[in-house]
Amino acid sequence: MPPLFIVDAFTDRPFAGNPAAVCLLADRWPDDRWMQSVAAEMNLAETAFTWRRDDGDFPLRWMTPRVEVALCGHATLATAHVLWQAGIADADEVIRFDTRSGTLTATRRDGEIELDFPAKPAEPADPPPGLLEAVGVAPRYVGRNQFDYLLEVGSASELRTLRPDFRRLAAADCRGVIATAPSDDKNFDFFSRFFAPAVGIDEDPVTGSAHCCLAAYWAGKLGKTELVGYQASARGGVVRVAVLGDRVKLIGRAVTVVRGELLP
Repeated sequence: MPPLFIVDAFTDRPFAGNPAAVCLLADRWPDDRWMQSVAAEMNLAETAFTWRRDDGDFPLRWMTPRVEVALCGHATLATAHVLWQAGIADADEVIRFDTRSGTLTATRRDGEIELDFPAKPAEPADPPPGLLEAVGVAPRYVGRNQFDYLLEVGSASELRTLRPDFRRLAAADCRGVIATAPSDDKNFDFFSRFFAPAVGIDEDPVTGSAHCCLAAYWAGKLGKTELVGYQASARGGVVRVAVLGDRVKLIGRAVTVVRGELLP
């Protein structure tokens, strides 16, 4: 019976940030349909599955309630938190995850978790027909990276009031849409929201992988390589980022809120 945890990521308090389920497996991947069924049952933005291999690394996969995804920040943060908390990884160990996006690492630093992820910068792009109408915005900038469209809107207040048409947005040929704006709060450098109805998540509370794009974008605009982002969802969450060439550090905290086990 695999242990199962629910962890709120990119927050230092329960019931904020982005919840992820973490399932600790024995020593191999179970049937994909079973893992997808578990993710659908959890009905969270992501459910992560992992175990420790004989070489010490951790294979890691992420599933939304509907599909498997190639990169997920908050569920990786949650998984690292669980591995340290459960004593599976040593307190001072750098955790290495083997994923569809290559090797990702997690390190403990001063009570926070630092993830080393690939940068996913956006390039200027024309929006596909209907995308801007579905989001309900006339953006200052439109870009696209491997996964998502990036839209910069005029202000933080405009960002907060976006009410996308999720049914129309689900038809867009992309994983999701990152909407972002300059911060109107001195504690943060930029704000964002993330919409991904095509993969079963209308609005994600805090999206680590989106910050692999946002970090590069705002570093270029603001002329700094260390920034603090706030994802302005209903739950809200803080992601500190550092841009290092083709890599991005994602830094945050996590809190376990549920501990249990899956029954056969």
